Amino acid sequence: MLDHWRRAGAKIEGVRVTFEPGMLKEIVRSAPAQFTQHARNAARSVEIGGRNVVFSPAYGSPFVMDLDHGRRYGTIEDFRNLVKLAQSSPWLHHSGGTICEPVDVPVNKRHLDMVYSHIKYSDRCFMGSITAEERAEDSIEMARILFGAEFVDNNCVILGNVNVNSPLVWDATMTKSLRAYARANQAAVIVPFILGGAMGPVTNAGAIAQAYAETLAGCALTQLERKGAPVIFGNFLSSMSLRSGSPTFGTPEPAIGSMVVGQLARRLGLPLRCAGNFSNSKLPDAQAMQEGAMSMLSAVHCGANFILHSAGFVDGLLAMSYEKFMMDTDFCGALHSYLAGVVVDDNTLAMDAFLQVGPGSHFLGCDHTLRNYQTAFWDSALSDNEPFEKWVEQGETDMALRANRAWKKTLAEYEAPPLDVAIDEALLDYVARRKNSMADAWY
Repeated sequence: MLDHWRRAGAKIEGVRVTFEPGMLKEIVRSAPAQFTQHARNAARSVEIGGRNVVFSPAYGSPFVMDLDHGRRYGTIEDFRNLVKLAQSSPWLHHSGGTICEPVDVPVNKRHLDMVYSHIKYSDRCFMGSITAEERAEDSIEMARILFGAEFVDNNCVILGNVNVNSPLVWDATMTKSLRAYARANQAAVIVPFILGGAMGPVTNAGAIAQAYAETLAGCALTQLERKGAPVIFGNFLSSMSLRSGSPTFGTPEPAIGSMVVGQLARRLGLPLRCAGNFSNSKLPDAQAMQEGAMSMLSAVHCGANFILHSAGFVDGLLAMSYEKFMMDTDFCGALHSYLAGVVVDDNTLAMDAFLQVGPGSHFLGCDHTLRNYQTAFWDSALSDNEPFEKWVEQGETDMALRANRAWKKTLAEYEAPPLDVAIDEALLDYVARRKNSMADAWY
């Protein structure tokens, strides 16, 4: 990494690297402003950048929770379940990455099972491992088995979410993984994780300045590794309780900070990953949805192109909630309608309806309503809009309980998308050979 910076003309003192003003901005000009991430089902490929928005599940939680069994360590079964739930949602675009940590699989081998699960149980785009260079390379090699080596060298098929060690440290683990993705022409998502008052200043302007410097350095490094490689400018601002030192999520200061970050990313001409559905609530409750709505709306308003953490995030990202996953994907459905904006044409202006109904009547039975009633409004799968008496008769359920029933029904009805048998066998063989090549490591 230091050799890259030395050749680029940066000033190096030991392991401290500093840049002349404008240097990094010039380097990242070679990165594409928009690119396609290809899925194994071509109809599921996504455009990242421009005015496109991609919703992806939450990422990285060691725990999972549901109303039946409470909070517990995640397993590979939970991981597969969450991939299946994401695949089944019409409102998510992406399968995500480490939807939860499957702690029942050795640390040095679980990435193989996670990438295989994304390929096997979803036909959408997915993310690979970044916890070691060899794990990043395993993830990319499995993508080559799926898509073909030549296709992967010329197209983006996998993302790697790479975190800065804030404040102002790019460590060897992350830079090696970052460079592995760039070297293979795959997209690194460059993300600082700044808790104001801990890993950065408590003030928004200072935290944003720090995040911009950290992210821009990482984005530039991808271009020094392979000019023209796709990269996503990422950001994760958060606050903390200065009374207790606990992280806080879904608060207004990081939300408005996202608006500034969006403008910075557009100045650079880079795709943006920013904000998401954040919450510190320990349950899928009103706090969870209030905080999630605050942060998720900031993501769509700031112009984020790739929104990681769109579904399932509770307990400050320590846990993935099955119920909140369903509640959040339902909210993503509402955002699909919200982002569609207001269509203006002959049908939507409804002049024929005004002429038919006239003053003082109603539109319920007019021809225009009958033509449009099935598509006019987004329809929540979880909200209860029935009269109070009917709600009582049906058991007085809240949304969390309805979500509990929904995820169970979804898993019971899930069918895996078809996968070519030869590719499946080649992937299983690769996973088996890689696992047999090393002893189990649990830390």
